[in-house]
Amino acid sequence: MDRLNIYLLGLVSFINDIGSKMVLAVLPLFIHAIGGTGVAIGLVGGLGETIASLFKVFAGHLSDKWKKRKPFVFAGYGLAAFSKLLLAFATTWPLVLVLRSAERFGKGIRQPARDALLAASTTKQTRGKGFGIHRALDSGGAILGSVLVLILFWCFGFGFRQVFLIAGIVSFFSLVPLFLVKEEKFFRKRQTEKLTLTLSSFPTVLKAFILVASVFALANFSYMFFILRSQQFFAKGFATVMPILMYVIYNSVATLFAVPAGILSDTFGRKKVLAIGYLLFSLTSLAFIYVNSLLTMSILFFFYGLFFAFVDANERAFVSDIANEKLRATALGVFHASTGLALLPASIIAGLLLDLFGFTATFLYGFSVSLFTVLLFAVLSKLKIL
Repeated sequence: MDRLNIYLLGLVSFINDIGSKMVLAVLPLFIHAIGGTGVAIGLVGGLGETIASLFKVFAGHLSDKWKKRKPFVFAGYGLAAFSKLLLAFATTWPLVLVLRSAERFGKGIRQPARDALLAASTTKQTRGKGFGIHRALDSGGAILGSVLVLILFWCFGFGFRQVFLIAGIVSFFSLVPLFLVKEEKFFRKRQTEKLTLTLSSFPTVLKAFILVASVFALANFSYMFFILRSQQFFAKGFATVMPILMYVIYNSVATLFAVPAGILSDTFGRKKVLAIGYLLFSLTSLAFIYVNSLLTMSILFFFYGLFFAFVDANERAFVSDIANEKLRATALGVFHASTGLALLPASIIAGLLLDLFGFTATFLYGFSVSLFTVLLFAVLSKLKIL
C-alpha cells in the first residue's frame, strides 16, 4: 500500500472538505432563508449530484482512455472551489441551484480518477483500509469545517455570505498537495486494445451491485432534510447554531468510524458491512419520525454518521475490487452515475412529501426503500448473483 499517495490524496480531500462543509452545514438554512421550499431543497440536494454523477461515466472513461488521473483531479477540485466562492453572491435559490450543480460537476470530473488513484495505491487486502483512511481525512475536514462555521456564527456573528467567501478561499488550497501525488502506473504493459464503454464488459457481480446501490440511492435523500428536521426543535436564537452542532456530530462519527469500518470490510467482507450500513440508514430514518428531544436527536445523528462510515467508502472499495483493473475508473464512473441518477428523484420525492404531508412521510419513504434494498441485497447474495 502506497501510504504517501493515500495520505496526500486524503490531505487534498481534508482541505477541500473544510470549505465544502462550511457551505453544506448552513446551505439548507440559507436556501430556506431566501425563500426555498422543500422541493427547492430537494432540487439543490439532488440535481447537482445527478449532473455530477452523469459526467463521472465520461470523466472516468476518458481517464482510462488517456491513461491520466491527476489532470482530472486538478480540474475537478479547482471548479468546485470557484463555485463555492460565487455562492457568496447568490440572491435566489435557482442561482444557488446552478452554483451547487457546478460545484458537484467538479466532483464528477475528479472522483473516478481520484478513486482509481486510491485503488492503485492499495492491494485488494488493504483497499478497505486505504479508502477508509481517505474517508477519515475527508470527514476530518468536514468536522473542522462545520466546527469553524459554528464558531463563526456563534462567537463572531458572521453571516451566510461571509462564510461562503471563506469556504471558497480555503478550498483553493486543496490543490497544493496534488503536486506531490504520484501518477500510478496502472498500465504496466503498453495497451493495444481499445477500451469500450459498454456494460457488457462488466462482470455480472458488478452490474448486480450497481443495481443494489442505485436502489439504495433512491432512499438516500439529501442530508439537508435531516438538518431541517433538527431545526424544528430550537427557538430563533438557536435555530441556526444547533443544526450546525448536529452536523458536527454527524461528521465526527463518520470520521471516527471510517477506518474501523474499512478494516471491518477487509476482515469480514464488504457485503456484510454494506448490508449493515443500509440497515442503519433504514432504522435511523424511521427513528427520525419519532425524535422528540435534543438527546435523542444527537443519538440519531450519531447513527446517521455511522451509516455513512459503513457505506460510502466501502461501496467504492467494493466496486474497485470487482472491476477490471483497466476499466476501473470507468466502472467507478458508471457506479457513481447510476447512484447519482437515483439521488435526484430521491430528494425531489422527499421534498414533495415534506411540502404535502410533513417530515413523517419523508422519513417513512427513506425507511421503506432502504429496507427493500437490504432485502434485495440478501436475495441476490443468496442466489450467488452478488
